[in-house]
Amino acid sequence: MFRLLTLSCTLLPYLFSAEVPSRWHLAEDGGIAWAVTPGDVHQDQIEMSGRLVSVIVTYGVRKDGSVYAGHQLVFPSLRTVPNDTHASLSYTFAPETAPRIFVDGRPVRGEVATRLHHRGLLTMESVLGRQKEVHLTRTVFPSTRRPAAFDLYTFRNESAKAVQVEVEETVHTVTASAARGVDGAYLIESKTLDAGVRNLAPGAEATFAVVFYARPLKSGEPIWDQAAEQKARAALVDGFLSKLQLETPDAVLNTAFSFAKIRATESIYDTVGGLMHGPGGGAYYAAIWANDQAEYANPFFPFLGNAAGNESAINAYRHFARYVNAEYKPIPSSIIAGGVSFWNGAGDRGDMAMIAYGASRFALAYGDEKTARELWPLIEWCLEYCKRKVTAQGVVASDSDELEGRFPAGKANLSTSSLYYDALHSAALLGKQLGRPQAQLADYADRAKAVRTAIESYFGAEVSGFHTYRYYDGNTVLRSWICIPLAMGIADRAQGTIDALFSPTLWTVNGLATQAGDKTFWDRSTLYALRGVLAAGATEKAMEFLTYYSRLRLLGEHVPYPVEAWPEGNQRHLAAESALYCRIFTEGLFGIRPTGLRSFTVTPRLPKGWPGMKLKGVQAFGRAFDLAVTRAGAQLKVVVTSVAQPPIERTISDGATTEIQLSAN
Repeated sequence: MFRLLTLSCTLLPYLFSAEVPSRWHLAEDGGIAWAVTPGDVHQDQIEMSGRLVSVIVTYGVRKDGSVYAGHQLVFPSLRTVPNDTHASLSYTFAPETAPRIFVDGRPVRGEVATRLHHRGLLTMESVLGRQKEVHLTRTVFPSTRRPAAFDLYTFRNESAKAVQVEVEETVHTVTASAARGVDGAYLIESKTLDAGVRNLAPGAEATFAVVFYARPLKSGEPIWDQAAEQKARAALVDGFLSKLQLETPDAVLNTAFSFAKIRATESIYDTVGGLMHGPGGGAYYAAIWANDQAEYANPFFPFLGNAAGNESAINAYRHFARYVNAEYKPIPSSIIAGGVSFWNGAGDRGDMAMIAYGASRFALAYGDEKTARELWPLIEWCLEYCKRKVTAQGVVASDSDELEGRFPAGKANLSTSSLYYDALHSAALLGKQLGRPQAQLADYADRAKAVRTAIESYFGAEVSGFHTYRYYDGNTVLRSWICIPLAMGIADRAQGTIDALFSPTLWTVNGLATQAGDKTFWDRSTLYALRGVLAAGATEKAMEFLTYYSRLRLLGEHVPYPVEAWPEGNQRHLAAESALYCRIFTEGLFGIRPTGLRSFTVTPRLPKGWPGMKLKGVQAFGRAFDLAVTRAGAQLKVVVTSVAQPPIERTISDGATTEIQLSAN
């Protein structure tokens, strides 16, 4: 579907030069654009989401120069039978279902693509007509609130004489049988709105629309306002981009961060069980996972301050809390079908460590005591569950890990124990805020110390000549998840681990291989690694590879977001990976570590060539503030500004940590 970069002699220099062949470039409006040249043939796909729909658009430029788009529509709230993980109603409209276009009464021939553009909406520009006198802009986007997506066709007459354009009335209808629908039969349809002929004077424009939608057959025919839908989508994207703005000297990093905010936050769906953040990818909707949502995405949402994001995070932890039990049977890995059912097909993947880690970090960063108290019993239960799974060697046993058996994980893996360590640390900080007994907090601190010692003694090893970790007992080849202790603040084997991660044994042109010698990659481990290496203080090394990775994903052949995996899923734009990308900056580059409902530590990693960097419009810890880091001679100046209190200014040595206490009111 889209070209996969492969490791070759030609591409090897790009691994270390932080350069990558770029099809796309940065646009002036904060988006990215592809200036199409003659003979430039390419195909890609992008996912965009609204509350009741997700649309995966397969688009590109043909050999004849024309543009095209196919649409896979997924409707998370319209459930099919059996109502399992993959039971969202879905249908793919091929490019051939698009209406025919006529100019001056003749079918269009010889269309030439000129420019494509992304910024939360996909636009494709071309010229057509005998003299290429008509400029066509196609704009593709999902509805923000309805189970629909739109293609808008805007024609502009660029000639000195009148031109006639026509978009044919086209309807494509499918009825999904009542036997397959939880709510009976569903109607799935695409049709042209306001079809017909328009006479355009020189310089004049006309817009037509195609809507793709689904509804229960028994419900009424919708009334569409495509202009209002486009305005709502644009406003939603602008809202994502207006908060938590990254300002650095590197425009690519700033833009990649902005785009990741869009994908991480748009993928929230209205379900019978409330708002649910979903991975997407054509397969994972109206459901939550202990890794994607509880661990990856939810701890990010307070920093962005998106109300739906925070609500979906709280709702996710509430759903997991429904499965707390006195027998300490594991909470399912996934709550599916809007909360109606669950999936636990991989057994205990270390899910309780994931949930405790994510919930405690979310509660601290969200900064609301009432919410923190609501989540505390879940955190407490998950930590007790993990305690009961600690082996004689002091590490946490689990059936598998987040890769669910795709690669071996042994009876106890490095990821689960590392997450448990951080969860204990965060829970002790949160418990102090909630007035929990000192004995309990001391117990958490002691357990954290013990599991850290056990991680070193049990997982610490020489692997492939590197002083790093084995992923499980018996593991003899390097694994990408050796990065996870770094992200959890464990730097005991930092240098050897960093050397292993960025060696040709693990690092490829697509980021980290899941396992040395294997072509499979999952972006999530690359994203964790980049965050962890920054946290460990190897700033220049991390930035070299972060810059390379960001250019690849934002401006390369498959854009504009981090991806899930390859070959599985063919590099789908799953949403939680974009949240992990943002956390490289909030937790890695700026080194923000929640310590209380109104407090956090900062360990900034300012690259040598940068005079400063800033996070503007941070929304965490119950406050809105800016965080700026600038050079002050050989030291760093950290400034936190907020309308709620006077500026907080600190001068620290490079690599040092300082604590920020925000006002209580």
